[in-house]
Amino acid sequence: MSHCHSCHVQIDIPEGARRIVLVGNPNAGKSVFFNSLTGMYVDVSNYPGTTLEISHGRYQGDVVIDTPGVYGISSFNDEERVARDVILSADVVINVVNAVYLERDLFLTQQVIDTGVPVIVALNMVDEAARQGIKIDHQLLSDLLGVPVIPTVAIKKQGLTELKQSIWQARPGHSDEELQKQLDQLLNQVGSRGDALLILEGDSTVAERHGLQPFNLREEIYLKRRQRVNQVVSQVVKEVNKKTALGQALSRLMIKPLTGVPILLLTLYAMYQIIGVFVAGTVVGFTEETVMIGHFEPFVRSVVGQFISEKSALGTILIGEFGLLTMTFTYVLGLLMPLVIGFYFFLSLFEDSGYLPRIATLVDRVLTSIGLNGRAVIPLILGFGCVTMATITTRLLGSERERRIAIFLLGLVIPCSAQLGVISGMLASVGPAFVALYTLVILSVLVVVGTLMNSLLSGQSSDLLIDLPPLRLPRISNVVTKTSIKSYQFLKEAFPLFALGALLISTFQVSGILAFLQNALSPLTVSWLGLPKEAATAFIMGIVRRDFGAAGLAGMPLTPIQTVVSLITITLFVPCIASILVMFKERSKKEAAIMWLSTWVIAFLIGGTVNQLATLLGTSTTQQILTVMGAISLIALLIILAVRLFKGHSHRPNLN
Repeated sequence: MSHCHSCHVQIDIPEGARRIVLVGNPNAGKSVFFNSLTGMYVDVSNYPGTTLEISHGRYQGDVVIDTPGVYGISSFNDEERVARDVILSADVVINVVNAVYLERDLFLTQQVIDTGVPVIVALNMVDEAARQGIKIDHQLLSDLLGVPVIPTVAIKKQGLTELKQSIWQARPGHSDEELQKQLDQLLNQVGSRGDALLILEGDSTVAERHGLQPFNLREEIYLKRRQRVNQVVSQVVKEVNKKTALGQALSRLMIKPLTGVPILLLTLYAMYQIIGVFVAGTVVGFTEETVMIGHFEPFVRSVVGQFISEKSALGTILIGEFGLLTMTFTYVLGLLMPLVIGFYFFLSLFEDSGYLPRIATLVDRVLTSIGLNGRAVIPLILGFGCVTMATITTRLLGSERERRIAIFLLGLVIPCSAQLGVISGMLASVGPAFVALYTLVILSVLVVVGTLMNSLLSGQSSDLLIDLPPLRLPRISNVVTKTSIKSYQFLKEAFPLFALGALLISTFQVSGILAFLQNALSPLTVSWLGLPKEAATAFIMGIVRRDFGAAGLAGMPLTPIQTVVSLITITLFVPCIASILVMFKERSKKEAAIMWLSTWVIAFLIGGTVNQLATLLGTSTTQQILTVMGAISLIALLIILAVRLFKGHSHRPNLN
């Protein structure tokens, strides 16, 4: 391990190997450089003391380390602390800069240069800058910064070869003269220019490592650094007047409510038609019924049946209805994998095109009403992929209050990709009116619970600060790579948990526990929810994985209203085991326990209420379904008004 007295990076460095550290603002394109340098030899590990993952790999015998996207290095949050420690340990820093936002990105560049580490700048997205009429003199920029600057278009692999050839030409750059004098005075005490800079900037963590008090010069240093960056940009950037490109015009339309909402609805409708109708119907019909149930399961039963009777206890556990070797493979490979691939394909399209942050901007005002801001749409959308990982990404939110609200809503109303796929497939068979009923109920729960938490929890939601990367056509190679990696990660995670679930359910079946639980829960499942008592099995399976429970419902003969009630209940039901564990890790044990138990209560309360309203008002015609929807909307509205009235009354000053 190379010597680094100022960091705690736990990465094994081979003898003689050097640290190449990638640094950049969010959306600068670092991941493309990282993949180009490391190829397939990549490892991911949690940074000590955080849930942040650090990617590292090999390049020509040296080690490449990726850092989280940050705007500066200090102790403001986990991302900055990790970036700071990794940068201070670097032998060379490759700073990836977005040419479109040069004025913003160069602040981080100058701060890294001020630490004294050797730097080379990858001036990325120069093609996009040119399209927007921005011309940058990269040679002059190199002279002014004092470090090499290589123009690149990473996604097209332009400039990557030159960057690789120039890595070891990286050198320390130019700093402000007055700052240089202050650094020289402190350098004798701390022995590290990077540490000296951060102590001057008031970083208490670094100061404490050296037994010193932090200086209070951050505002002064930051102001001078901003002035220096502005001077550099004014000299190297020339803006050429050009007609507004189609991409810029479309980008503006995407973030205006009048046009952005219809665009978002059309996008979601297309996503539903492809995943919910085509994939869930045609593709899954082939993979699950023809391949797995038609060929795979009979083959497994014939092979295992030669040694173990299917009617025996062990045979039931291995190849029975909920068999370890039958249901696990059928559900994961036949039912869930096509749906998961379809969802991650769309999510990758949103990410690669730059549409995801525009959705955040569009929904900011709506999310503010439930105590969040537009940035929360990122973990909420990621939750449709995996609630577990989305729960971790709530750390990007600005306050504990926002993280608390987001984590609870993720565990309650957001179905993961596998569960969403099953839900879409089941809804596709019940008709548009019932789909609208399901959607209305879930959105109503989201708004009501969010409003309640926003009213009951102290504090205010923070303002939205998010970058809008250039809107571009997604590159199929990037989309396919992201989809493949995420789908493989799902497969790796899902198989053991589904096997555990199958083992649990089949063991319960053999021992009679399953029948006992079905009977014990029948007052809830039959009388209150109006479902067959076998639905209890799906809820028990849902504790292992939510999508496991949803998949259990898929095989039951349910009426349209039973389908909707069961899907509402399973959507709001407890998160999977992995999500629960992360919830307990992110929040206190008491708070996580309250959140977990609350999902049980809310799931059965809402599911039963919908069933009772449907029984009372009827659902045999579209008009009756609309009446049920109207009743649900009225209840939600009355709750929201009551909460806001109570909040207003409690905040009213006492005039007596």
